[in-house]
Amino acid sequence: MSFTITTPSPPSKFRSWLIVGLLFIIAMLNYIDRTMITTMRTSIVDSIPMSDAEFGLLTAVFLWVYGIFSPFAGYLADRYSRSRVILFSLFVWSLVTWMTSYASTFNELLITRALMGISEACYIPAALALIMDYHKGPTRSLATGVHMAGIMLGQSLGFVGGWLAENHTWNYAFTIFGIFGMCYAVAMIFLIKDVPKSEVEITTNEKPKAGFLESLKVLLGNRSFLFIVSFFGFISIVGWLIVGWLPTYFQEKFNLTQTQAGVYSTGYVFTAAIFGVLAGGILADIWSRKNSKARIYIPFIGLCLAAPAIFMANYSYVLSISILCFIIYSFCKSFVDTNTMPILSMVVEERYRATGYGILNFCGTLVGGLGLYFGGALRDSNIDLHTIFQFASGMIILSALSLLFIRPNPKLLNQGK
Repeated sequence: MSFTITTPSPPSKFRSWLIVGLLFIIAMLNYIDRTMITTMRTSIVDSIPMSDAEFGLLTAVFLWVYGIFSPFAGYLADRYSRSRVILFSLFVWSLVTWMTSYASTFNELLITRALMGISEACYIPAALALIMDYHKGPTRSLATGVHMAGIMLGQSLGFVGGWLAENHTWNYAFTIFGIFGMCYAVAMIFLIKDVPKSEVEITTNEKPKAGFLESLKVLLGNRSFLFIVSFFGFISIVGWLIVGWLPTYFQEKFNLTQTQAGVYSTGYVFTAAIFGVLAGGILADIWSRKNSKARIYIPFIGLCLAAPAIFMANYSYVLSISILCFIIYSFCKSFVDTNTMPILSMVVEERYRATGYGILNFCGTLVGGLGLYFGGALRDSNIDLHTIFQFASGMIILSALSLLFIRPNPKLLNQGK
């Protein structure tokens, strides 16, 4: 026997978009806190002597821990309150950021980076799943895109850490952002909440919360989910490869200074990405009103445009044309970022959603790190970036083709229209 209790109206539009706006700021802090250490290398090494390999390890250990812990972190968001996981994650990584300012040895820095990897891994799966809970209608992709724009803005503002380190000390930036993050987490206790139970369908035969191993079994047994993993893995290899080696590409091919190459490869590219996630979200939401697979087709079209852009960039010896091609790539590739979670929501039930995105995070960081490594290994074997980026354009096509094998669950389609 079962019965259904419903309320007259879902969460208000204002409330739904307020959640996205508040998460936008958290996402920005997430990426500022994780990336600013790379912009203050000189200041840190002057204070705590270390080799280049040890400094590289500070970022590597964060990435490894972050990736390994992501599936379990996603499960926590599915098993418990998404909003509490988000706020706990924000408070802990901000606390770790503040603690980093007191590190005086390399080992202490390494420990804080590992702790940051664990705490930050809890955020994105929970945040995206919460956005899906609030945006069940035709705003789902745009809401995701706005949140992803916060991530990209945070990446762009990573230079603030280096600027503060130059004008004060390297510890100063970690103190400022750590304290701000903890205060923001406390304030958000009163604003960021799960969708109230009184505003969703409640049934007496509601399915119980799944265990971690059961969630993995269900997800890995879902053929369409495996194609999402494939699609996300291929594009992650390309994304990390280009982010890691594009500055070197510009510097070597066009004889630019390190500063010029950095501006062209980050300022232009990340700005294009911000516009791309917003455009990809708007287009997918509008088209989804007439085509239930629009959120699959929009990133497919984007990738089909991104691949030739990368290919043509390699054949141009005019700097402005090459920059334009990479801007097109960044803009179109961002259609993926704004639609990945909505696509996952068309394939995976709500109670497995954050865990599923955690698995994507794990796979993305794993193969992305391998992409960075093999990019360097190929260069050591005298294979230039021109050839490596041509290979990347082929990987983009493989990612696009993987999208076409995804079969949405008809029962879940209506939620994303």
